[in-house]
Amino acid sequence: MIDNEKINENTEPEKTYLEEPNEPMALDDARRVKVLSPGMLVFKRFIRNKLAVVGLGIILVMFTFSFLGPLLSPYSQTQVFKGLGQMTKDYASAIYNTELRYTVQEGEKFGAAERAQFLLAMGKNQTDFSVGADSYAYVPLGEGSYLLMKLNPIAEALLGNLRSLTGQALEPALVEAFNTASKNKQEFFSVGGTDYRIIQKGKTSQVATIDDVALATLNVFDAYNKTDEPLVNGYEFKVESTRAITEQKTTFKVQDSTYTLIDEDGLFTVVDAQGANFAEVSNIIVNPLQQSLFLEISFKKAIREAIANREDKVNYTEANGNVVEYVIDRVNTNYYIKTLVPTELIRIYEAPTSEHPLGLDNNGMDVMTRLMYGGRVSLLVGFVVIFIELFIGVIVGGVSGYFGNWVDTSLMRLVDLFNSIPFYPMVLIFGSVMDALEVPPMTRIFLLMAILGLLGWTGVARVVRGQILSLREQDFMVATEATGIRTSRRIFRHLVPNVMPLLIVQATAGLGGIIISEATLGFLGLGVKYPLASWGSIINVASDAYVMTNFWFMWLPAGSLILLTVLGFNFVGDGLRDAFDPKMKR
Repeated sequence: MIDNEKINENTEPEKTYLEEPNEPMALDDARRVKVLSPGMLVFKRFIRNKLAVVGLGIILVMFTFSFLGPLLSPYSQTQVFKGLGQMTKDYASAIYNTELRYTVQEGEKFGAAERAQFLLAMGKNQTDFSVGADSYAYVPLGEGSYLLMKLNPIAEALLGNLRSLTGQALEPALVEAFNTASKNKQEFFSVGGTDYRIIQKGKTSQVATIDDVALATLNVFDAYNKTDEPLVNGYEFKVESTRAITEQKTTFKVQDSTYTLIDEDGLFTVVDAQGANFAEVSNIIVNPLQQSLFLEISFKKAIREAIANREDKVNYTEANGNVVEYVIDRVNTNYYIKTLVPTELIRIYEAPTSEHPLGLDNNGMDVMTRLMYGGRVSLLVGFVVIFIELFIGVIVGGVSGYFGNWVDTSLMRLVDLFNSIPFYPMVLIFGSVMDALEVPPMTRIFLLMAILGLLGWTGVARVVRGQILSLREQDFMVATEATGIRTSRRIFRHLVPNVMPLLIVQATAGLGGIIISEATLGFLGLGVKYPLASWGSIINVASDAYVMTNFWFMWLPAGSLILLTVLGFNFVGDGLRDAFDPKMKR
């Protein structure tokens, strides 16, 4: 009989792997495979990849920044910041007068027909013109000023004999004065304080009395006091002042009052007997741009002097003592007078401060807050689009790979059809349609995700089909068929899970591409619309070279976030690919 106890004493107990925990083991050691689950094995391989860990950290930071950041931010993504500033405002306009202004003597008539004939006569260099049975003449009073007269024929000369046209006898002094003027070839002569005009009509001459009718001038007359406007704008004042300017006189008389004329480089100031400014005479028109605004004569004078001297700025002292700076902007023959007025303005392109760490954008909104909310949109679009692509791709690829034959051929031709659709032209069309329909910004985001998902699932379908074609012939699939498991369960419970590691890798790597696509669409103005934000729409301002070169905080942070996020997803995708590879020994 065998002594079992003795055998047990002499027999060395079998070693187990768990009895030597301190013995070093490689990652691919068979003992370790027995200890670790497949998921833990993938995790251990993943964290051994330093770049993958860095990428995962970047993604976590981006998610924290985008989804938790707005909760901590004191601002909203549509909050506009305003401040008190100065804005250039159009105040008045000025122009050199090129259209004659008429002042008609009281009791006379000089209407549109007379004015039209007068302009035609000037164009033909004729000093006389007629309107119906009335005859008129004009004489220059100076540059841009004309005295218009009505001629009343009283006598006619034929072969040197002067005869009356009114039936009254002609005075000998009139006949003698006429003969002298005719001999000297003069057009005007005076007798007894009355002015006469000789009108040549072929071989005959007519003698006509002269009645002053109107004054046509390019000058503008402005009274310093409203009570003096009737006198300043009256016929006598304008004629006498114009004659004084033409004859370079320093004084002239109107209604027993003597006025002094001061020439200031073509701008004339009329001073009354008490030495006070009475009126301004100039050919520059200065008018307010608002009908309710009244311009002081002193202001008009200052503007006219600046224009005459070709100055682009005027410092004008108002009645209350405030000195206001006006800017004169010339556009062709027009001059626009502008001033800086205190106004509540939107604080645009404001540099980073402690209040706004990344400054304010072109709409006066906080850039950092917009980046937080924009990250939500960009990341959400990426994950939703990937989900849509996986959902459609797994169904089409799984059915195509499992059934094969005509089902496979039909579905692959469908994939080829979708691959033939040009991506950006189609997105341009959808963007234009949404713009025309004025789709709300929030609805636009969901439509954009649907479009990107429907146009990008073909790659997933091809990968799933290829994997299932190789898996469906393996033993475990024969067993599922033998046990009578229905077809949908075979595909989605036994085949697709074996493809999931590859799909996870492809989805993780594809997220970066989708984010770039969304950013590209936002940059082109086809993505998320204002006032909502995405990283692509934020970086859209870089399309302006001036903004790109002068306001780095408008585009560099958004570009950096896109770069880091895409790198993070690519690092994670590479890490998962290596971790799911059973041949990896790291």
